[in-house]
Amino acid sequence: MALHTWWPFIGAVFLLSGTPGPNMLHIMTRSVDMGLRRSVAAMAGCLSAVVSVLAASAAGLTTLLLALPGAFEVIRYAGVAYLLFLGVKAMRADVAPVDVGNGPIPRSLSRRAIFRGGFLIGISNPKLILFAVAFLPQFINPARSQAPQFAILVATFAVIEALWYAAYALGGRSLSRYLGRPRVKRAFNRVTGAIFIGFGLALLKLKPA
Repeated sequence: MALHTWWPFIGAVFLLSGTPGPNMLHIMTRSVDMGLRRSVAAMAGCLSAVVSVLAASAAGLTTLLLALPGAFEVIRYAGVAYLLFLGVKAMRADVAPVDVGNGPIPRSLSRRAIFRGGFLIGISNPKLILFAVAFLPQFINPARSQAPQFAILVATFAVIEALWYAAYALGGRSLSRYLGRPRVKRAFNRVTGAIFIGFGLALLKLKPA
């Protein structure tokens, strides 16, 4: 995988992972209610789910692309269309406050239970699978061995995701109050939508090498 392909992927994942979704908000509330140290188990659960889905999606895509070489372009344009759809949907989304999960969380939960809760939050998001199928192939060179390329992308995604988990956990209460404002939610919707649309259009011109 060439650096000029990898760096745009890093930038895209950094921006997209940073927007508040179910995983980030779950980790943040665990940190607020249970403390930073105990929230590490929730981070591990969410990250395990993300990596599992991405790895499974990558394995399936590798098999498909090897069996049907012409499928790469089909997946490429379908992925771009999906990213554009996500962008438009985000920009038109409701501006209700972000749900930061202010309900009480039992402090007696074991680390195993906290891990399991994080894993279930991560694995139950169907958008993750669609996103993996739409996004990852855009940075793959079909003329080269695809499994190592997917492995690099999944590992990169995991590292960046973990860094954002730590940031949300460290942000704690101040971040939760900030994200509860409708104005902030509106801004996040627009920024997220613009990011999806921008990368969707940019990926049309991206030539993996």
